[in-house]
Amino acid sequence: MNTFAIVQAAVLTLVLLASLLAAFRKLLPRTAKRVQARLSAWMDQTGRAPSTRRLGRWLQPSEAKSGGCGSGDGCSSCGGCAPAPVPVEPLPLRFRARP
Repeated sequence: MNTFAIVQAAVLTLVLLASLLAAFRKLLPRTAKRVQARLSAWMDQTGRAPSTRRLGRWLQPSEAKSGGCGSGDGCSSCGGCAPAPVPVEPLPLRFRARP
């Protein structure tokens, strides 16, 4: 293999990984955020290198950074901030005869 083939394979691998990550985040947003939060928490533990902790804080999902109640876990983590569900009254079915 020559150098061009190696560089081409590396670039194609990076493009494929970026596409898979984008599809994962688009198709499974809750799972992607949960995985991202767990990875961030794992990296931001005490005793880790400062660069690893900084990367963990940077990876933290935006909802977790700005919790409305100050918990730092984001909205709907505790269920205390959510509005009460509005009861929906069923609409009656109306059947019409065909002309």
